Amino acid sequence: MPYIRIKAYPKDEAVKQRVAERVRDVFLEEWGCPLEAISLSFEEVAPAEWENTVQKPEIDARPEIMMIHNGKKNF
Repeated sequence: MPYIRIKAYPKDEAVKQRVAERVRDVFLEEWGCPLEAISLSFEEVAPAEWENTVQKPEIDARPEIMMIHNGKKNF
């Protein structure tokens, strides 16, 4: 706990590594969990597939869980 799953357009490995480290660090600082408890994965989704595989089934279908949507805070 926690498991962080990031779905995004493809990026090079160096960018994904930097983002993973920064997200990990935020969870260490803010969530207060031990390093060993954090798991993080990236799932690359092609831009042409985004709407049908992510936008509609995961974002649009579950607006109540979206903390930030289209750059706007929902809290």
